[in-house]
Amino acid sequence: MSSYSRLIIIFIFIFSGCVNAQPSLKVNNQNDTLILLALDYELSKKFNKSAELYLRLYRLTDRLEYLQKAINQSILAKDFKTSGILCKENLDKYPKKDERFHRLAVISSLHQLKLNEALELAKKLLKKYNNTENYEIIGNVYYARGEYIDAVKYFESAYAINQKPKTLVSLADVLYVYLNEKQKAISYLETFMRLYGCKQLVCNKLIELYQEEQNIDGMISILKTAYKKYKNPFARYKISVLLVNNLEKKDINQAIKFLEKNRIDDTKLLILYEKAGYYKKALKLVRNAYKKTKNKALLGKIAILEFEIAEDKKAMMKHVFANFELALTVTEDANYKNYYGYLLIDYDINVSKGLELAKQALDKHPNNAAYLDSVAWGYFKLGKCDLALKYMKKVIEQIGLDNKEIKLHWEKIQECKK
Repeated sequence: MSSYSRLIIIFIFIFSGCVNAQPSLKVNNQNDTLILLALDYELSKKFNKSAELYLRLYRLTDRLEYLQKAINQSILAKDFKTSGILCKENLDKYPKKDERFHRLAVISSLHQLKLNEALELAKKLLKKYNNTENYEIIGNVYYARGEYIDAVKYFESAYAINQKPKTLVSLADVLYVYLNEKQKAISYLETFMRLYGCKQLVCNKLIELYQEEQNIDGMISILKTAYKKYKNPFARYKISVLLVNNLEKKDINQAIKFLEKNRIDDTKLLILYEKAGYYKKALKLVRNAYKKTKNKALLGKIAILEFEIAEDKKAMMKHVFANFELALTVTEDANYKNYYGYLLIDYDINVSKGLELAKQALDKHPNNAAYLDSVAWGYFKLGKCDLALKYMKKVIEQIGLDNKEIKLHWEKIQECKK
């Protein structure tokens, strides 16, 4: 995260209450036109103009609420030069607002990249108002200056007192990214988790660092916790995707069990069933989906799975082909075309049609080894050995000869060429 982006986040977090405050504006006959104009500009989000009018009202009346509005509107307009001047001019004039004006002056200086001035103001602020919020502010000033050891010192002081997730994440960021104290950053976050549970800001940061460290066990543990804790459906879905991916890396059966239990992504569950060779479970899943939706495209997947698990494959051919034909009336799925085409070729049922289907699949995915193999096999069956060899060479270049079926095709095509 860039220093500038970080400053924006700091500003929004600390001062959103100040900016959104709506002090009562008492209208009198002399100034009511200016007030109405200022309010209209404010509602129209023309913050520069509203700031000018509020400042004018302040000059006329010397009333604090107009000064506050002028500062707030300047900040919303990103006119940090004006907000900084107004804050610094009035640091001692309004004791009850002195700390807030000090903070806004620091932020205004940071946004202008006046880092020396920001540090001087932040030191005065902390000396005058020694509290955790101001420890964090000066920590952010040191961060912006690239003085990360000092930044950590103040972030740690603030966190020791307030134990706030935002402070902890700021501390962990500096430790991990800038001081290369990666384990210390992770330890801080893990300790917070043990003490206070999965606060979303901390959980997300720990997930990010575990990903960076490729700590799969850590990822799985925290993602399971986050999945139970998070209530937002979109956040839960994102967490579930990460969790399933990490479970799959460790043990595909754990990923399958999680999806079976929570039923949040049947598409992914189907992929894992097929990858693990659980074709009967996959077939049951797709059949249920077809019963609910009557989506003919699913018949292509049903055809593949039924053929894979059939003991007497020739007896299933007519039924399988009928499902492929129905599926291909509503979808151009390349995998269906290739699978159907390969069966027509391999079982010598209709080699020409099978080759055409395989070529259509290959047109969509020109480098797919399975589709190249089907086309090569189709040309072989038609006795076109030169073309068969041309496509088969591409297969071997990609995946070699470890697959028994590929090795058989390669040997047969070479014999044909000879």
